[in-house]
Amino acid sequence: MEKFKTHKNDTGSPEVQIAILTEEIKDLTKHLREHKKDFSSRRGLLAKVSLRHRLLRYLEREDEKRFDKLVKNLKLKISKKDRQDMLDEVVEKEAEEEVEQENEE
Repeated sequence: MEKFKTHKNDTGSPEVQIAILTEEIKDLTKHLREHKKDFSSRRGLLAKVSLRHRLLRYLEREDEKRFDKLVKNLKLKISKKDRQDMLDEVVEKEAEEEVEQENEE
């Protein structure tokens, strides 16, 4: 957490949350390699991966520089397909906002 804090008492920024989830994912992955039939832990792992993915999409949408820095520091692998999906979502959201603004006028 110390490495990714944005200020002294930061525990809730996306960077900190993603860093915590990444460490938990690493621990659960190691656990599941030893205990292959632990399905409840597998379910928890999938939930954490999904939450981290949502937070990464949010961070990229809000601040791409912070996103790139975090991905580099955590050494996460973001596939080109995931990256393109995230960019497509941003474009769609912007198009919807433009339509809403036109409708209000």
